Amino acid sequence: MSAQAPSPSPAIITRARVIAAAGQWIGTPYVHQASAKGAGCDCLGLIRGVWRELYGSEPETPPPYTPDWNERHCDEPLLSAARRHLVEKETKDIEVGDVVIFRVAANGPAKHCGVASSPNAFIHAYAGRAVVESWMNRWWRQRIAGVFEFPGIEQGLGIGD
Repeated sequence: MSAQAPSPSPAIITRARVIAAAGQWIGTPYVHQASAKGAGCDCLGLIRGVWRELYGSEPETPPPYTPDWNERHCDEPLLSAARRHLVEKETKDIEVGDVVIFRVAANGPAKHCGVASSPNAFIHAYAGRAVVESWMNRWWRQRIAGVFEFPGIEQGLGIGD
């Protein structure tokens, strides 16, 4: 699936730039529905902040959402928004700088996300703590609901290429 690329900010968008932007959020306290680097954010707020750094303004304002990972409903608002604004990839093709979306509750909705920072780690807002870099172990990998890249990202110039 292909997202319509927004007008990128003047700098070229590379995987290294995505990781640098996400890394600047490490240590930001967890605050549900917030997106203010250094002051507070949740997992979606982290992705929104990286988007703003890459493209300027956000493509849409997210609706209110609960922090409950065990909700039972049919729609997938996080996955739907990712499909509207990011470029969907095969799960097996995760690259550094990709947005990874998870189902924390195995049969629940996709309600957690982060940025792949290495083949085995990701940066995300950890509820009750802060933005951290975590090992993407088997538990996390089994809960991947989708993998997406930022639109317009320059191919072949990322970390590890």
